[in-house]
Amino acid sequence: MRRFVLVAVVVALTAAAGGAARGAGDPAGTFTGLGTWIDVYDGALYKNPDATAARIAARGVHTVYVETANDRSTVDFVNPTGIGLLLDALHAQGVQVVAWYLPGFVKPPLDLRRTRAMLSFRSPGGAGFDAVALDIESLSIKSVGLRTQRMLALARRLDAEAGAVPVAAITYPARAFERHLSWWPGFPWVDLVPLVDAFVPMTYTGGGFKGYDATYGYVARSLRLLRAAVGPDVPVHAAGGVANRMTADELKAFTDAVTDDGTVSGWSLYDYATTSPKAWTAIAVLG
Repeated sequence: MRRFVLVAVVVALTAAAGGAARGAGDPAGTFTGLGTWIDVYDGALYKNPDATAARIAARGVHTVYVETANDRSTVDFVNPTGIGLLLDALHAQGVQVVAWYLPGFVKPPLDLRRTRAMLSFRSPGGAGFDAVALDIESLSIKSVGLRTQRMLALARRLDAEAGAVPVAAITYPARAFERHLSWWPGFPWVDLVPLVDAFVPMTYTGGGFKGYDATYGYVARSLRLLRAAVGPDVPVHAAGGVANRMTADELKAFTDAVTDDGTVSGWSLYDYATTSPKAWTAIAVLG
């Protein structure tokens, strides 16, 4: 894909010149390894950003996914002061940060403005995000054709404007579209591939799939279908959860499915606020 090739060249040239700096835009690196999630409802985590960053780093987290807004937010960027301070604190701990926005596709100008807000944001220390992502899950537009058209238009604009900043698509798992045929018929996986650097399927099972077998089957098939749809080369970060709704057996099923898939480059549980010490221990085996 265009972005992946461009970024690879930039990283190679920078390394040859004496070492890559943060923000060089390595999509494979950004979405690799253990991740965790912070959404717009987790404002308490910004009260002491240094402490939050230290706790996250102590868990061995490589990348934090931070929601900057959704289409229902009253502002284009929720809590910029807190997010900026946390961004600097996480960078100081060696942790990368991916910003994500949930577009509704109802008001395209609003979605574009809030997407651009991720790209233009700078922390008090002058840092931008290591990557950005679109959370493609809103079904508010009932016309699937119109929804697809608007989603791809937004993805193309982000692809054009992001430059060397890696871009990810956070999506429903393909297995969900098998189970819910009316959600998004003909989801345009192939059209998205050249526009993004990674896919992040929301393989959430907590509360909906009981026990080891059901959880393993859903996650494993989701990852297998996604890989078949997007090809062998795009990084995939598997997001499981919701963390506090998963039993020990279900957590093991998630980690086993990710391990057995063999093509997943990163993994996480949604979200940081709901991940218990036992859940952190369960997913530590993936590292």
